[in-house]
Amino acid sequence: MTKLIVICGATVTGKSGLALALAMRLGSVIISADSRQVYREFDIGTAKPTVAEQKLVPHYLIDICAPTDTMTVADYQQQAQALINSPLSPSSPSSPSSPSSPSSPSSPPLLLVGGTGLYIRSIVRGMKIPRVAPQIELRSQLESLGQPQLYAILQQVDPVAAQKIHGNDSVRTLRALEVFYVTGYPISEQQGENPPNYPILQIGLDCDVEKLGVRIQQRTEQMIANGLVEEVENLCQKYGADLSLLNTLGYQEIKQHLAGDISLDEAKELTILHTRQFAKRQRTWFRAYPQIEWFDADDPDLLEKVWHRINEFISCTSS
Repeated sequence: MTKLIVICGATVTGKSGLALALAMRLGSVIISADSRQVYREFDIGTAKPTVAEQKLVPHYLIDICAPTDTMTVADYQQQAQALINSPLSPSSPSSPSSPSSPSSPSSPPLLLVGGTGLYIRSIVRGMKIPRVAPQIELRSQLESLGQPQLYAILQQVDPVAAQKIHGNDSVRTLRALEVFYVTGYPISEQQGENPPNYPILQIGLDCDVEKLGVRIQQRTEQMIANGLVEEVENLCQKYGADLSLLNTLGYQEIKQHLAGDISLDEAKELTILHTRQFAKRQRTWFRAYPQIEWFDADDPDLLEKVWHRINEFISCTSS
């Protein structure tokens, strides 16, 4: 039976490092749940696993999309579910004969790892997502009407969705109307959940806010030292500064520096600030799910404690 272990939490809490160590022990693979690591060429600013790390353990759903394309949640869900439901090439366990190894080394659990909450939720909750691609012309026509009128239309065609969407939420209002006009059915009738029938263990990593701030500062400085400025400069030259991905965390601030609007130090401080704000939103998102079992990212015995919990999970679900 398929078993899934989720490693989630805010940025810089050490999810990738923990997952790598666990996958090597399990002889398993890693499925990324990061909404920016799916894009090729966006490496340093997304803290993408290095080539060396990807050679140690097979990683999936990394570098699968061109920067000029769009990976929707529905696209991600489809590909991730296909991977979970199909045989994957495992890595070699670092110590397969160890007495502490799980009881079923021949079918190790898969690791779903990342901080994109919606990606993870789409898998563990089996979200039903209307497969409607963005309709540029339709959106342009709708946007010209203004949010008050759009929301009034939504209240007429899909009152159930309107009750769940705030009157000022233009993004969700537009999406609901887009789905309705493309499919002919209200988005509320196409949503819901169909949870998978395989066992799932959800591990969350967290740490003290001040320590998280230190981690964010160190990560930002390391990214710059690793060549983030050069990466952004090359991406701007290749795709143009208007590329939407260049307006995301870490890239937007460096792009402002390259444009001469701010100094590199100011870009660094802005990146740190925006990353802290992003981490706060991630923590709020994940804390809303009681199924997640939390571990202290700064615990020196973190790996062994999580390893023990995984053994319990595998033993329980194998009996």
